[in-house]
Amino acid sequence: MNLAFMYQYFHQPRTVGALLPSSTHLAKKMVKGIDFEHAACIVEYGPGTGVFTRELIRRRSAHTVLLLIEYNRHFYEKVKEQVRDKKNVYVIHGSAENVQKYLIQYDISKVDYVLSGLPFASLASEVSDGILQNTRSVLANEGKFITFQYTNLKKELIRTFFPHIKVEKEWRNVPPAYIFTCEKNGI
Repeated sequence: MNLAFMYQYFHQPRTVGALLPSSTHLAKKMVKGIDFEHAACIVEYGPGTGVFTRELIRRRSAHTVLLLIEYNRHFYEKVKEQVRDKKNVYVIHGSAENVQKYLIQYDISKVDYVLSGLPFASLASEVSDGILQNTRSVLANEGKFITFQYTNLKKELIRTFFPHIKVEKEWRNVPPAYIFTCEKNGI
């Protein structure tokens, strides 16, 4: 799987963003603040090889809808295959910029959590702005946006949409990653 991931990185570095998939350590830290018992809808941007997806599926309640949005065709096909038998899990081949359209398609009014593996440092600024603005608009009042980055470079950009950010570092990832937990209405 790592060779396929590397291939995707070398062919689409701006949207893949890393040479290796995220670690299970990072996945566990990314989801630790999710109230799985009460979450009605969780959206994941850029599931890639499904490291976070598997952790979400393992922990979620049966009623929780999981909406996965993957831009890369290869990763979309892989994740779709992984979750084909899972109830309330939907995989979309498209851009996170269009999250509102996808929620309408599945009759979802608000999202409790958005997890993101998107490389904001390498995305065009108008794309990043659109994704962050649309993410804020689809989150429920107490919703959280949880993303990771390899640097703090885009922290201030994210702060313009989510003023309250808690930052943690996961050293057991290659490379080590910063996890930003952003609340729509304060921490």
